[in-house]
Amino acid sequence: MKTINVVAAVIRKGDKILATQRGYGEFKDGWEFPGGKIELGEKPEEALKREIKEELKAAISVGEDLGIVEYDYPNFHLNMRCFMCSLVSEDITLLEHEAMKWLTAETNNRYCELAASG
Repeated sequence: MKTINVVAAVIRKGDKILATQRGYGEFKDGWEFPGGKIELGEKPEEALKREIKEELKAAISVGEDLGIVEYDYPNFHLNMRCFMCSLVSEDITLLEHEAMKWLTAETNNRYCELAASG
């Protein structure tokens, strides 16, 4: 089975975490932590900064490595490395997503699919 290596930003602002709604592809409308595929030769942290700039037109500071989430989809194996991040500035422009929400611990329970949404 094909393995896809991705990175995800758990962007924290105070006691809230950013979730974005996919605007394209097989998982359109699903909620996720923003991020994407690691390109050949990229370090995970570099890929994450690039992906957030491409998806949210935002700059982030990459912090603690939260570990890897693995999940088997019917057609591929997802290997997602998650990092705690913060915004360098408050400016976010959704370039590839339909919506975004700042979730609290209570609301995050309703979005449990975020862990492996790819």
